[in-house]
Amino acid sequence: MFEKAVEKINEELKSFKGGNKESAVKAAVAAALKDFAKQDDEFAQAIVQADKTLADCCVEVMKGVGSSISDIEVYRRAVQFYFKGADVAFHMTISLCPDDQPAENSKPSGIKLNLADFFK
Repeated sequence: MFEKAVEKINEELKSFKGGNKESAVKAAVAAALKDFAKQDDEFAQAIVQADKTLADCCVEVMKGVGSSISDIEVYRRAVQFYFKGADVAFHMTISLCPDDQPAENSKPSGIKLNLADFFK
C-alpha cells in the first residue's frame, strides 16, 4: 500500500496547482506524507483511497495562516486532512559531542526533547 500512496503523492506533486503559501509547503508536506505512509499501512491506505489531492491538503494546511506556521503544525494538519484524529510526534536529540557517533544498536547519548511539549 505504501508504494501506491507514494505514487499518488508523486503524481499530484507533478501536477500541483496552488497559491504561493500552498506551493511553499508542497514539497515538505509531500515528503512527510510519504514518510508517514511508510510508517503506517493504514495511513497509506487513507491516502490512496482519499478522493482528496495534495493540493487540497495544502490548501487546508494553510487555511487561516498569516505570515508563518511551525513545521510541526503543518505536518499535523496534513496528517489530519487524510486521517481525522491522527497526530504527529516530533523528537529532537542534541548530540553534545558530534564526533562521538553511537554504535548502530546502542542508545544515543545526549538530551532528548519532544517538540510537541513546546506547543501545548
